[in-house]
Amino acid sequence: MELLKFISTNEVIAQIISFLILFFILRKFFWRKALSFLDARRGKISQEIKDADKLKAEALQLAADYQAKLNNIEAEAHKRIQEAISEGRKIDDQIRKKAYEEAQDIINNAKASIRHELSLAKEQLKEEIVDLTIEATSMVFREKLTEETDKKLVNDFLERLDEVQ
Repeated sequence: MELLKFISTNEVIAQIISFLILFFILRKFFWRKALSFLDARRGKISQEIKDADKLKAEALQLAADYQAKLNNIEAEAHKRIQEAISEGRKIDDQIRKKAYEEAQDIINNAKASIRHELSLAKEQLKEEIVDLTIEATSMVFREKLTEETDKKLVNDFLERLDEVQ
């Protein structure tokens, strides 16, 4: 309260009047410019925020589009890999089937060839046995039969039979 003693009413009134005059002068000449500057600045900041939000939304949309494309590419790659695996299995099955059929043909041809060769060998053996039998019979009739000549004829016949086989 002591400070109030030193302040005079005239000084306070003069200060208030000076303040009001300064306020009206500033308001008259600078207030509108200051408000328009602040409004312009506020509008610019607001527009920059809107632009930033728009760019952010566009970036998010692009990221989503790229992710969707990436997912589609991955799905397509997986699909193509599965198709290639399936095609490879089909080709493998075809190759195995063809190889099995060719092997069966070779086996069947070999069996037929063996049967044919066996029949030819049997026929040839039969002819040889007939020839040897005829020869042995004619030898028996030409020689006088004794036990020793009988054994010799049989041994000769067996030796010739071994030679034929």
